[in-house]
This record gives sequence, C-alpha cells and structure tokens, in this order.
Amino acid sequence: MFEDSLVESSGRLAQRSPWTTAFSFAAQMLVAGVLVLLPLIYTDALPKQQLMSFLEAPAPLPVAAPKALTKASVAKHVSELDNGALRPPAEIPKNIAMVKDEKPPAGGETGIPGSIPGVPNAAPNTLMADLIRNTPVALPKVAAQKVRVSSGVAQGLLVHEVKPQYPPLARQARIQGTVVLQAVIGKDGKVQNPQVVSGHPMLTQAAIEAVKQWRYKPYSLNGEPVEVDTQININFTLSGS
Repeated sequence: MFEDSLVESSGRLAQRSPWTTAFSFAAQMLVAGVLVLLPLIYTDALPKQQLMSFLEAPAPLPVAAPKALTKASVAKHVSELDNGALRPPAEIPKNIAMVKDEKPPAGGETGIPGSIPGVPNAAPNTLMADLIRNTPVALPKVAAQKVRVSSGVAQGLLVHEVKPQYPPLARQARIQGTVVLQAVIGKDGKVQNPQVVSGHPMLTQAAIEAVKQWRYKPYSLNGEPVEVDTQININFTLSGS
C-alpha cells in the first residue's frame, strides 16, 4: 500500500516538474534583471570616490631642483678698458705665436699635391688630376668639303692629258663631236667616278677611258687640298672634215 502511494506521488511530481522549472527560471531572471537595473536607475547610490579615482590623471613625477651655481663655475668677465683706455695685461705670455696671411698661388693653383689645376680649394684627387693632365686636347677638324668649279678652272689645273683613242666604228661612220663628262677631281689629283652628261654613245666609252688617266693639280682651299666637282669636255674630230 505504501509502495503504491509512493509511486503515485512520483508520477504527479514528474507531471508537474516542467511547469515548476519554467516558473523557477523566470523568477530567477526577474530577480537578476532588477539587481542589474537598480544601479543604473539610482546613480546616487554608486561610490563616486572610487569612480573618480579611475578617471583622474596620475600625479606628475617630481622634478629635481637645479643645482646652485658655484662661484668657480661662473666665469667673471673683466673689461679690458679702463675709462676708455686699454688696460695693460696682468701677465705677458712667454711664447707668442705669429700668424701670417699667405697669399694664394697665382693662376688658381692650390699647392695641394694631387689637386685639380685651375680649381681653387679643390680636394686632392690624384686620379682625376692625372686624367685631366694626360687627356689630349682634340682640335676641331675642318669638315670635308667639295668645291664646284667651272670646266675652264679645271682645265687650268690639268698637268697630264691622255688623248682618247677614236673608236674604229665611229671613224668609219664619220661620227664626231664633244663628249661632256661630270667627274670629281680628288685631293690627289686623280679623276673619280666620271659620268656621261652628253655625247654620242659610240664616243662616250673612249672618253671615259682617257679621262681616268688624266692628272690634275690638287685644288687648295685655305691651304688644305679639297675635292673638286667639275665638267670635262673631250672633243672627237676627224681629220679632213
């Protein structure tokens, strides 16, 4: 009988336990919320002294007071003038150093071994000085020029002339006339690159072969030989014409 009642009471407790647990949890949360909100509502009850101590800046460190200056550390300045007159020194030194102003060397030389000539107060630089002294001065060269002269001036410079051989076909055909060549007279007086300007085709090759053997006196400009561009006329004439 006792065992049956115990089992019945246990079953009732098991049925009521979920509601009891929920109620207990809600009551605990309510109490905890009240305890948290009370300090926020009633701020006068908070310990102000402890809160202000956290916000105050720390006290500055003590600064050591400057030491008093002794008489030995203070230099006493004594004027060297006595009523406008220069006071004689109390003690004359035994050795007096004489200072002489030396004049700088002429031409900007510093007198320092290895210094760069022409640069005053230059620091010694043996390598740079040697390079400057040993570097040869390159003189500007006159650019190569080519002078154009007339055929008459070029004829006056002719020193060796070879007569052209008359082509046999041109002789048989009784072809004659003047062949005009454009050529360059070099610095050595030789004819370079003759080109046909005008003339009969049967006579031009003989004219070119002859002109290549001609020699001229070099044409000078400011004392220097230069190349000359000119025209050369070669006449082909048949005897008895």
